[in-house]
Amino acid sequence: MAKKQEYGNDSIKSLKGADRVRLRPAVIFGSDGIEGCEHSVFEIMSNSIDEAREGYGKKIIVTKFLDGSVEVQDFGRGIPVDYNKNEDKYNWELLFCEMYAGGKYDNGSDNYEFSLGLNGLGLCATQYASEYMDAEIKSGGYKYTLHFENGENVGGLIKEPYGRKGDTGTKIKWKPDLKVFTDINIPVDYYIETMKRQAIVNDGIRFIFKNQITLSQFETTEFCYENGIQDYVNELAGDNAFTTPQYWECERVGRDREDLDDYKLKIKASLAFSLKTQLKEYYHNSSFLEHGGAPEKAFKSAFVSQINAYLKQNNKFNKTDSQINVQDIEECVIFVVSSFSTQTSYENQTKKSITNKFIQDAMTDFFRKHLEVYFI
Repeated sequence: MAKKQEYGNDSIKSLKGADRVRLRPAVIFGSDGIEGCEHSVFEIMSNSIDEAREGYGKKIIVTKFLDGSVEVQDFGRGIPVDYNKNEDKYNWELLFCEMYAGGKYDNGSDNYEFSLGLNGLGLCATQYASEYMDAEIKSGGYKYTLHFENGENVGGLIKEPYGRKGDTGTKIKWKPDLKVFTDINIPVDYYIETMKRQAIVNDGIRFIFKNQITLSQFETTEFCYENGIQDYVNELAGDNAFTTPQYWECERVGRDREDLDDYKLKIKASLAFSLKTQLKEYYHNSSFLEHGGAPEKAFKSAFVSQINAYLKQNNKFNKTDSQINVQDIEECVIFVVSSFSTQTSYENQTKKSITNKFIQDAMTDFFRKHLEVYFI
């Protein structure tokens, strides 16, 4: 039997380069299985969505190929990849090969007012976790191309003049690596669901999904909600809801703690009551909050208190009636919230829940005030 190595000073190791993701993908993507692979795709989509939301391009195309590779194309300004004198490095090295490098660190005062990507991890981590990645960027009259294999660049940056004025954007194609993920066969349903959700909360942006079904044939699905969650709740309610769908919005400024800086919050909410359809969905900076967090707590607090207050004030309770609880409300409500903030505390990198105290308090107050008016 082999002798165990003695645990001592020489036992401590530091992962470097691509190994930081390739050996521990779940730390970044939440899983080394299909869910983690799906999240890696969303990381690349997020950058394109942030561009489009800022008004740079109104279309995003995602293509699923037969071999499991994926391509995301936007028509924004193009990722900056040329030389960065402040960092004394090329931006492609920072963005594709360095963790925690990006242009979204200044809480809304820099290149993006609101952004899905915050940590400077997604593009680099997905590149590290790929069998190969090819990037084509059109910006400033040039076309830039990059190629990576197993997390390493091959051939450097290729830069050539590109004369088509106004034709800008980023196209990234890669194949998730089976040496990193246990499964890379992302189901079509994931793409359909994710792109529909993004269309719902990014008003007027066209999301086009192309699924390769033969060597020469693609099935195409397109989503676009011109009025965002308003159109979505109207679609869900149809003619069966027993109340007309409502739409509310506001902007607030506040802080999570007295000694911290203020940040901006934008809230959009749409509501209908229906016995046919029941649904609650929360989004923040267009990320679907599967586990809710602050918005869910605000919903429970505001709706339970205001509905019970209305029933009491209007003598709707009998002596034997118990108060309405959140389960009673959930059985007859369609409620969709899309919020954006310049500072966000996500539960983790997979962004399925937010924990900001100011956001929770602001939403609770916002929902209560609108429900109070609604029930008059």
